[in-house]
Amino acid sequence: MVSISRLSCEHYETPLGIHHTRPRLSWRFEGSEVDWKQASYDLEIRYLPLRSNNGDEEGESVLVPWSGRELVSRDNVQVRVRSNGEDGSSTNWSEITLQVALLSPSDWTARLLGGPASDVDAAHRPILLRKTFPVDRSDSARLYITAHGCYKVFINGHRVGEKALAPGWQSYHHRLLYQTYDVSDLLKKGEENVIGMVLGEGWFATRLNFGGGRRNIWGADLGVLAQLEIGGKTVVQTRADEGWEWAHGPIISSEIYDGEVYDARQVLPDWFTVRDVGFPRGKLIAAECPPVRVTQSIRPKEIINTPSGKTILDFGQNLVGWLKVENHPSDLNEGDVIRFLHAEVLEDGELGTRPLRDAKAQVEITVGQEGGLAGYEPSFTFHGFRYAQIEGWKGVSLDDLTAQVVHTDMERTGWFECDHPLINKLWENVNWGLRGNFVSVPTDCPQRDERLGWTGDLQVFAETASFLYDTSSTLGGWLQDLAAEQIEDWEGVVPLVVPNTLGNLFGPPPPSAIWGDVAVLTPKDLYVASGDMDLVAKQYESMKTWMDKGIKRSAKGLWDSKGPQFGDWLDPKAPPDAPQDGRTDNMLVADAWLVHTTEVMAKMAETLGYAEDANRYADDARRLKVEYQQEYITPNGRMMSDTQTALALALHFHLLPEASVEVARDRLDHLVRKAIFQISTGFAGTPIILHALSDNQLLQHAYRMFQEKQYPSILYPVSMGATTIWERWDSMLPDGRINPGEMTSFNHYALGSIASWLHKVVGGLAPLTPGWQDILFKPRPGGSLTSARATHTSPYGEISCAWKLDGRQLEVTVSVPPNCTGRVVLPGVDERIGSGCKTYSVEWEPEAEWPPKSYQLPFGPPKPDVPA
Repeated sequence: MVSISRLSCEHYETPLGIHHTRPRLSWRFEGSEVDWKQASYDLEIRYLPLRSNNGDEEGESVLVPWSGRELVSRDNVQVRVRSNGEDGSSTNWSEITLQVALLSPSDWTARLLGGPASDVDAAHRPILLRKTFPVDRSDSARLYITAHGCYKVFINGHRVGEKALAPGWQSYHHRLLYQTYDVSDLLKKGEENVIGMVLGEGWFATRLNFGGGRRNIWGADLGVLAQLEIGGKTVVQTRADEGWEWAHGPIISSEIYDGEVYDARQVLPDWFTVRDVGFPRGKLIAAECPPVRVTQSIRPKEIINTPSGKTILDFGQNLVGWLKVENHPSDLNEGDVIRFLHAEVLEDGELGTRPLRDAKAQVEITVGQEGGLAGYEPSFTFHGFRYAQIEGWKGVSLDDLTAQVVHTDMERTGWFECDHPLINKLWENVNWGLRGNFVSVPTDCPQRDERLGWTGDLQVFAETASFLYDTSSTLGGWLQDLAAEQIEDWEGVVPLVVPNTLGNLFGPPPPSAIWGDVAVLTPKDLYVASGDMDLVAKQYESMKTWMDKGIKRSAKGLWDSKGPQFGDWLDPKAPPDAPQDGRTDNMLVADAWLVHTTEVMAKMAETLGYAEDANRYADDARRLKVEYQQEYITPNGRMMSDTQTALALALHFHLLPEASVEVARDRLDHLVRKAIFQISTGFAGTPIILHALSDNQLLQHAYRMFQEKQYPSILYPVSMGATTIWERWDSMLPDGRINPGEMTSFNHYALGSIASWLHKVVGGLAPLTPGWQDILFKPRPGGSLTSARATHTSPYGEISCAWKLDGRQLEVTVSVPPNCTGRVVLPGVDERIGSGCKTYSVEWEPEAEWPPKSYQLPFGPPKPDVPA
């Protein structure tokens, strides 16, 4: 029996406050019916005044165009759908309610309200705001709210919603998201009601950037913009002439980098008249992406007493969030001070704070009345940590504090497991690294004085991220910020970070390969994952602008060699203080990605129907490939840079003349064996290297490289106890010391891009068409693994591929969701299948010897040559 498991609007399941006049609908299936295909669907759209539309369309079930009338602000629409199969069966009816937000600036009568003016280069103290108001009707009530800063809102003492760090981080001069809340149940009819808010500086005005940073990047005036409507009529709005008051509360400061200072004794504030701070400059857009919120609570695993006498809680997992006080400290008195210091690792048995650089990453609490701290947690900060040092609370126990895990709460869509525990741990580390670095925007790290939306990090990781989670709306919004800053602010150059906190701090942003290529490659990755070509169409101007204006070119059309390039950033052999100085020529790397990006641009233009652009970019790609070959490849097929990264890029991006492919393949074989299968790639080579090996008759080399755990290697961090992906392959040295480089983080997702090989090659799952309606099942066992399973929740439903080896017998079970098809490729099998589950049993022969042997000189101390 096939059923609809989820009906959604655009890419978000709970469409309260949508910002579309013609939203697209999608429904996901579950069920194991064989070869089930949708023939038509019945669609009902009901609004006030009552009107219905019934659809009897073709077999599409993802991003189906809106067939009703164009929606307007405050519309309340009920939608239900039923799918009809080619076999005559029908699914259940599935229903959602769409509530349209405020689509026009004229719908807003509120203004930004704040407290005292402040333009000093110091932290902005959070303020309280409040207003009383009567309620004389019991219709549905909606609160629309945003801020220059971050807010919490309460009605009659009850917290509204569970979003954290709202409204999130955007390029505030261009776009400002607002949230919509249903507050009907919080209001008291016939009584005086109270709405209260807490407003902090958030990302809007806090200190951002490394090297001391700067404050007030988007402005010094914090403000809340809010409008409470009952039955579509405004009853409360933030306006200076409507009785609002402000006061200072117990939060003395709450900053992204430095943490929070809280004085629980300050419970009776003095109230003052609010100040009008204008109307937002950025376009107001209803938030249709998942919010940041607490998704998990973790108790500490151990109390550590350090050699210097400090008390440290170990939570067993490097995470992002904050500490929550569960029990008031019974052994402390009013006025006593507690401090929580956060860090990711220990060094010499003490808290390892050096990688934090200029971020204090601490919480300071002054104790108030007895019992008053129970339930306390910070409001407008977050930390990256596994360990928390507790000062001033001598009797702290494992029950007194919990770690609240915080991130953008996207839907989990991807899983992988095998019979190798270290590989499973690495996969989970990738997941934890993603969670910790998707905090409103995709960031580079969550702990030090940075936490910025570096474009290169995201570009190399976006494909992996989009298998693990539904990133469509989160990254789709981030790309709109990127486009606005790139086109309106920087004449086509993609900023290195988005939102662009660097500005012209170091001069105009330099155009950089890989980092700037995010403008083209990430929309493509989102399209492949979701099937939503609108995500590409919205970014097309940005894509063209980068290709035609942003890239600084030589006379040959390749990158201008006079400009700086990051190259194979964080090559493990690069000096700790010069991560750009890897073994591979930086221009070779930049130009390899240029050819690849140009080819992708041609395909995206063709898909969108821009034939002239498609032909132009395709011609450019062919011409640039010839220029690349002349510049970087010898007549005998050797690469100018004799490195794993150079060869992997040339093979994977098909940059080589046909006659040189075998030469490059043999040379890569040699270099990988010579390195004893240890990883030798940074940002540019890591997403590519295993695929280049697998696709060039070196599958066992790829397995051998993945299973290696000697320093530096893919599993080395896992062998050192890592619970997230490190910034460097050697962020911690074998002796337990932290890498001496100033730039050392233990929670970065970029090198986690290596995990795409697990679900694609080991697990055998890949989309044949964008959106996964047609699926490739092609697992390739190797190494010491005897079983693996990859699972992905696609827009159509759950897909899985599981295999196990028993001697030379390979058993593979695949699962195709309803309304989808697949291609199964196994030894002796290449067939098309429809929906349902199917099991294959085939004879399996390893593609090459296991384990492949390294090349070592016959003298000197031998190095381990057996994989983990």
